[in-house]
Amino acid sequence: FSTAITITEQPVSVSVPVGYSFSLRCRAEGRTSLQYQWFCQHQSVCRPIPGATKQDLPITAQQTQLYTCRVNDVYKNAVFSDWVKVEVHQCVARGLPPQLWRGEPVIVLNPTEQRVEVGKPLRLQCAAMGVPAPTYQWYRNGNLLEHQKKKKLWITHAKVSDSGTYLCCASNSHGEHWTNAVDIHIVCHLLFLVATGKIALLVGNNRYQHHPNLMAPVTDVFELSRLLKQLGFQVVSLLD
Repeated sequence: FSTAITITEQPVSVSVPVGYSFSLRCRAEGRTSLQYQWFCQHQSVCRPIPGATKQDLPITAQQTQLYTCRVNDVYKNAVFSDWVKVEVHQCVARGLPPQLWRGEPVIVLNPTEQRVEVGKPLRLQCAAMGVPAPTYQWYRNGNLLEHQKKKKLWITHAKVSDSGTYLCCASNSHGEHWTNAVDIHIVCHLLFLVATGKIALLVGNNRYQHHPNLMAPVTDVFELSRLLKQLGFQVVSLLD
């Protein structure tokens, strides 16, 4: 005689505007009658929700929180549903979502154009509402970026080859929506590289059109070159 409990429908994460009303759903099967209890977690504190003892949990979105449902039977067996995130957007452009919104992705934050030095981090960010919560996929110059599947695109050390036009697709079971396309410029500053590489350029001019030839520049370049090499510089010496 088995008393196992099986969750047949897991709740799903959503991304909604503040004040939006909806329900999280959990369904389970067992050998005996089942009881439900919903929990929420906010800022690392997890607590049961008073009176939330039904399969559906009605919510009016106020702040971003995590939720799970515990299901138990008369033998005190219990299982928990997946944790799901209710992401709440406090600031949404006027008119969004439309009155007849059915949960299709709506972009609420677009990435911005940037100029980034070589070797510095590149951060791009977007966000979309959706029920269920959208998944994300970034593209550069029309090519899918295999491992960039979050709202935030992060490249720790930018390379010149990371330059290009970026955009992100947010999609769920109701459809997809694309962010604006933005140009990202990865720039290489010569002075930055010279300072990092400690390179010294010495130029000594001996010959002048309307002046007798000089001898001191040769000696000066030699002495300066020797001193700079002792200080760890790579030295390039040019005469005339």
